[in-house]
Amino acid sequence: MKKIIIYILILSFSTSCKKVLDVENINSYSPEKVWNDPNLANAYMANIYSVFGNWDPGADFRSDQLAGVPFYPDAVSITNGGLGNWDYGRIRLINQALIDVEKGSLSTADKNNILGQAYFLRAYIYFSMVRTYGGVPYIKIPQDRYADDLDVPRNSTKECFEFIVQDLDQALTMLTKKISSSSGNWGKIDGNFALAFKAKVLLYKASPQFNPSNPWDNAYWADAYAANKLAYTELKSQDFRLVDNYSNIALTEKNTEVVFSVINKFPNKVASWDNGTRPGSLSRGPAGSTPTWNFVKAFPMKDGKLYNDPSGAYFKTEEEFLKSYWENRDPRFGKSFLWNAKAFPVSGKVDGYRQYTGLGVAPALDNFGVNPNASDKSENGDRYSGLFITKSNRLDLKQEQVEQYDTDFVLMRFAEVMLNYAEAANETGQSVEAIDMLTQIRQRAGIAQGVDGKYGITATSREQIRKAIVDERNVELCFEGHRFNDLRRWRMFSVLNNNPKYGIEAIAILPGGAEMPISQAANQASANQLKEEDFKYVVLQIPRTGVLINVLPDKYYFAPISQSIIGKTKKLEQNKDWGGTFDPTLH
Repeated sequence: MKKIIIYILILSFSTSCKKVLDVENINSYSPEKVWNDPNLANAYMANIYSVFGNWDPGADFRSDQLAGVPFYPDAVSITNGGLGNWDYGRIRLINQALIDVEKGSLSTADKNNILGQAYFLRAYIYFSMVRTYGGVPYIKIPQDRYADDLDVPRNSTKECFEFIVQDLDQALTMLTKKISSSSGNWGKIDGNFALAFKAKVLLYKASPQFNPSNPWDNAYWADAYAANKLAYTELKSQDFRLVDNYSNIALTEKNTEVVFSVINKFPNKVASWDNGTRPGSLSRGPAGSTPTWNFVKAFPMKDGKLYNDPSGAYFKTEEEFLKSYWENRDPRFGKSFLWNAKAFPVSGKVDGYRQYTGLGVAPALDNFGVNPNASDKSENGDRYSGLFITKSNRLDLKQEQVEQYDTDFVLMRFAEVMLNYAEAANETGQSVEAIDMLTQIRQRAGIAQGVDGKYGITATSREQIRKAIVDERNVELCFEGHRFNDLRRWRMFSVLNNNPKYGIEAIAILPGGAEMPISQAANQASANQLKEEDFKYVVLQIPRTGVLINVLPDKYYFAPISQSIIGKTKKLEQNKDWGGTFDPTLH
């Protein structure tokens, strides 16, 4: 039996492209054993759950939130795919399960549970491919590389969305509506996750990505509104709600905001978020992802308005903001960012420890900048920004533990359900409902209510509310892997295309404003005596060398199918912006 599980595991991670649909021969596994044993059946399905991923500090690497230039010229091409997500290996496993589970001796309840998960997972994987390529071949039977014809045409994008919804509807008839956090089945797909995900799928279907000629007034928005309102209403009736403290959205496991989470269990399956986000001197190596100065400026102030909004209580000029950008911010800012000289109560450090980033002041694994008065040069200019992520950090972990803990990864939470609902409501004329969702999220964030009771929300028109939702998603869901896909479905690559990213260098200064001698600054920093206001700040474009600007032409809204796949078939059309004839939109 161990050999069967190992074989299934190998199959589930298989991604070779030997044939058009990337399939291996599955006939040698033993369905009579797997589908007659609940434990083996669950093991089979659990391996497919790897599609949900896990903690990933670089989840927003492709966006404006994090430093880096992933879209250098020709980063996406027919040769390399670039945005590739051709996942027919898992599809084959799912289709095999849908057939074979019915032949086994599992109880009716166990069979239905397996079938419900399988239908959901098939929809989930196809959705991921459709938002990357547009329509793909929607295969519903197991493909055998020796016996079946793999030279198949693509289904239209419209057909794919219809099939995805059909699979999700089928899953909803079979899945347990809500799996309790106290249940041993917690972490499996339930009806609430399926309902919320279906609503998300329909939001994409209505989006500008798939409807460029009629982005905001197409008929699909009505379906998106109905589905998202239903998901919000149903989940709320079951006591899903925002947790009181934004810091606890993931760190308090199984909380009321969690719609679906990936379960980690030390030592077999661990989290490594802190290892990729902490400063290098507090981790197991350099931080893998750091926020941009661009994103610092996108966060509102404590009154919910941007720093440069003249109507705001905390209005500042660019020069004033640069001197004190950490002051009077939306409380989510302080719970998401680590900046120079910020008090950082991390385990293993003395009380009053402050994190420094300035060249000549900070440890080599933490520094960023070009200060000519420093005796050394930063080696971090191509990956750092002078800022770090603190959102969802486990500050109780010592340095040696940052790869050895098992906090669950939250894949979908109620705040996303609310924002999805707000977006669909606004585009169908339900502005009051849209504003209500934004208000609730800002209230939980800790933004000041204001004399008008609007938490800084001034939007009234459809276009203004749309922008407010775009901006709120950027902040509320930051570093959780949503931003790039959001920009793609809104057709807003202009935010990324040809726009530089910036970091911020900290240079210690004396009370009169002159630069502090490096030796003095280093001594005071080692004693944690320098505070944020004891520095001046300089904005630097990042990375410091190499390719400096992302290039995202409009054709990137849909990726090309890699030549290694499409070159082996006569029926699989390439997307029209990549030399083919297939239209990936809904026309």
